[in-house]
Amino acid sequence: MSEVRADSPDEDYDPFAVFDESMGAGAVRDPHPVFHELRAECPVLTGPFQARFGFDEPLDPALTNPDVTPFTPLSFDAVQAVLKDGDTFSSSGYADSIGLVMGHSILEMDEPEHHAYRSLIQQAFTRKAMDGWEVELVGPIVQGLIDQFADRGHADLVRELFWPFPVHVIAGMLGLPAEELPMFHRKAVELISLAVEIERGLVASQWLYDFFAGVIAERRAAPRGDVISVLVQAELDGQRLTDEEIIAFLRLLLPAGAETTYRSSSNLMYGLLTSPDQLDRLRDDRSLMGAAIEEGLRWEPPLTGIARTAARDVELDGVLIPAGSPISVCLGAGNRDPARWDDPDRFDLSRKPQQHLAFAFGPHMCLGMHLARMETTVVINAVLDRLPNVRLAADAADPHISGLAFRSPGQLPVVFG
Repeated sequence: MSEVRADSPDEDYDPFAVFDESMGAGAVRDPHPVFHELRAECPVLTGPFQARFGFDEPLDPALTNPDVTPFTPLSFDAVQAVLKDGDTFSSSGYADSIGLVMGHSILEMDEPEHHAYRSLIQQAFTRKAMDGWEVELVGPIVQGLIDQFADRGHADLVRELFWPFPVHVIAGMLGLPAEELPMFHRKAVELISLAVEIERGLVASQWLYDFFAGVIAERRAAPRGDVISVLVQAELDGQRLTDEEIIAFLRLLLPAGAETTYRSSSNLMYGLLTSPDQLDRLRDDRSLMGAAIEEGLRWEPPLTGIARTAARDVELDGVLIPAGSPISVCLGAGNRDPARWDDPDRFDLSRKPQQHLAFAFGPHMCLGMHLARMETTVVINAVLDRLPNVRLAADAADPHISGLAFRSPGQLPVVFG
């Protein structure tokens, strides 16, 4: 699926494929049976769980210290307890992993620094901005992509729609020129592949730093209506964002936003296509869109886990966790806890609304969750409006969701009309 500019180096190297493979795509088709087994053994697992899937090392570089025993909360209650207690379960461990290439970003901040920084960043994500992006950016991008295959009668919805549209949205939000998009996307993915390609990650980090530093200088001199312009002007109680802080956030934005949105919208569409009765219900009653989006996120979150570090000795569900221990918070397992959801492996739009964990929880709950919901609403409505009787192609070669850390279908071949 990569889109590489002609003058990019190493054109035979596909960072998108490398990243997907490193996150378990293809190697892990369905982790949920193992999650259920582990949760039944104990709601908080002691020791690495990746070995149960055939991986020697944790997929999250924030959890790679071989000298320290990791712990994995697996029940909904245990995961939620960790995420809402930022004083006990710190985010600072990311500084020694993804922070090496991101810089000091919101991902690794604890309170009170996190709250102050987040309050400044949120000024770029107002309801007014969201409404404008929906009409002026997301809708036209989605419609333009569908235009390219609507008359054909068949398409791969992942490759031709769900994968490209969030990247174009973020580039538009940042006011980036279209010709820079392929290299920008490539470098952003190389950045988050540091666990398997550290040198490429560091080179990509510097490339993005230089790229954004130039854009920030332009916006300080001549602000526009884009996100970068808002960030360079943001102020709260006399505090402003430095160039370093803005660049750290921008490095994080594409992998945190586009990667997860393309996967979550693809996962939802897969759930609908493989449950035709649910698809028919949604097609006939669009008031179910909110329920469909939340159920898709619960059923198959795009990211199954995040990392924390125990800041002190703590007992969680009867398990003693020593200070300094890495915590692999398993959102995917928490989202299918049978103690909270009946028949949790079933994709079902009729579920009673309940808090899920796809956007995390507590102080670090996803900053872009409203944007992601809006983007998904637009793209799924467009599919249902413009691709009549859309369905999986009869000759589709076993489309399915795969991956362990990041999950999504590699393809969604459909026919329509």
